[in-house]
Amino acid sequence: MNPAYLSVFANHVWQSTVIAGIAALLTLLLRRNRARVRHWVWVAASWKFVVPFSVLLSLGGHFPWRTAPRAAQANWSTVIETVGRPFAAPAVVAPRPPETVRIGGSLEPAVWVVWACGFVVISAGWWFRWRHLRAAVRMGSPVELDVPIRAVSSPTLVEPGVFGVFRPILMLPEGIVDRLTAAQLKGVIAHELCHVRYRDNLVAAVQMTIETLFWFHPLVWWMGRRMVEERERACDEEVLRQGCEPRVYAEGILTICKLYTESRLACVSGVSGWNLNRRIEAIMRRRASARLDFGRKAALALAGIAVVAAPFGIGMMNAPMIEAQSAAARFEVVSIKPTSQQGSDIQGLGNVRMLPGGHLLAEKALLRYFIQNAYGLKPWQIAGGPAWIDSAHYDIDAKAGGDPNHGQMRAMMQALLEERFQLKAHHETKQLPVYAVTVAKSGSKLPEPKEGSCSAPDPTGAGFPPPPGQLIPCGRILVTMSPSGAQMRGGKVSMADLISILSNVLGRTVVDKTGNQRTFDVHLEFTPDEALGGLPTPPPGAPGPGGSTTSAAMPDTRGNIFAAMQEQLGLKVEPAKGPVDILVIDTVERPSAN
Repeated sequence: MNPAYLSVFANHVWQSTVIAGIAALLTLLLRRNRARVRHWVWVAASWKFVVPFSVLLSLGGHFPWRTAPRAAQANWSTVIETVGRPFAAPAVVAPRPPETVRIGGSLEPAVWVVWACGFVVISAGWWFRWRHLRAAVRMGSPVELDVPIRAVSSPTLVEPGVFGVFRPILMLPEGIVDRLTAAQLKGVIAHELCHVRYRDNLVAAVQMTIETLFWFHPLVWWMGRRMVEERERACDEEVLRQGCEPRVYAEGILTICKLYTESRLACVSGVSGWNLNRRIEAIMRRRASARLDFGRKAALALAGIAVVAAPFGIGMMNAPMIEAQSAAARFEVVSIKPTSQQGSDIQGLGNVRMLPGGHLLAEKALLRYFIQNAYGLKPWQIAGGPAWIDSAHYDIDAKAGGDPNHGQMRAMMQALLEERFQLKAHHETKQLPVYAVTVAKSGSKLPEPKEGSCSAPDPTGAGFPPPPGQLIPCGRILVTMSPSGAQMRGGKVSMADLISILSNVLGRTVVDKTGNQRTFDVHLEFTPDEALGGLPTPPPGAPGPGGSTTSAAMPDTRGNIFAAMQEQLGLKVEPAKGPVDILVIDTVERPSAN
């Protein structure tokens, strides 16, 4: 089971549980009204378990409501997102970041196995009960009754009931005519025909499916019992409205309960069911059900709006927000030119910088590297595309109005790729090898940051890597590599900074499982080897990606990067597998120079 889906499923169950709570309040409000109304309230609440809110949100997104005030859209969207998705971080309108990677341990497969076992056991139970009742119907002989469906008399002790969902059959136990009076039998048959009229078997079959899928949720089973209770009461009300004497009808039900067993399937509607004492009491009172007044009709209407129209409307309101932001996420001035070859092939990835004031400057940037920066991905998170994106370098100078933040700049870079390079791509999640970083048994050895260990951070990145002898900006890690040795150095860095540079060095997604939240200084020495999939040892003096550089002379150090991390930093790096977000390039074209 993909761990990324667990939070989605948990949110769906939470939303459905909230709807069930609303249904309970509604049935309490409607307790003096017709039972059939309460029955359909429970049906709607139960069916919510198979209709995710995301479907309604998606449908609403196809019908943008352009007159909606933007502030109101944002406020309502935030409220719905916070209440409806408590098991996920609040959504923000920003370019899609790489999917958070979690290591698939033993929990997710165990959850899947437990659910599958419950599903199989409950399905098998339903199936055997269904076959038992079907065999009873097949053993029955036809009975001539003035009813609109086929009737059979079966040599069983099962109560009278309606068997079948789409072609119902009235099943009566043999000898029932001799045990009930004509008036009592007429009431019982009228009760069963009421089930047929309202398709109660079909509704119950759907409920049984929901109970099988969500067998672990006690509220689903509780709602199923409430549905049976209200449907039986509704049929009782219908029989009494047809003129059946309450005492005669009640005596008929009591006789059946004494002589015959109750149907063991909710989708085979019988006569018994529900609390017998309360049911007989309700029949004998024969209290007229109140008609729905304006207030109760309004409450039902508002509940329907909350369940269906609200998420649909949120989707409508979010659509113009997305369109407006997409339209605004554009550079005002863009210059794109293929990098001059100058008589030799261009080496390296180039440089991509986001400068203050909405200024994007890409110098000799490999197109694949530019795409990587635009989407905030690592090299191995980009797949597909023609071969020339790994050899074509571009000089790009773009300026936007105002002072957009980092996320907005990335959105504009993506829009630039779509417009000028005709880039079309989609995201996929794949199970790939990753590395997990945990605290070693010896404990963490991350040193506290020292004053003067780094210089003031430079958000533009223009001065990185710094000239020899100068301090590294705070929050940045400099990697220096040579055939003889390698170093990682940085001051006041976070675990996220270290994880990011480790991903570059190892050429694989790295997952932080240390729980460390503080900043620290890092000075790591290790010996380069074949494990450095992201940064193969380059020749001396050649630039490397991710802020790395090389020097001609480096002292040999203590082991490879895995041993050095554990010995010097107290961190253990282990291979694992986990879901990784991949950007798959469908099409891309060379742009016209300007």
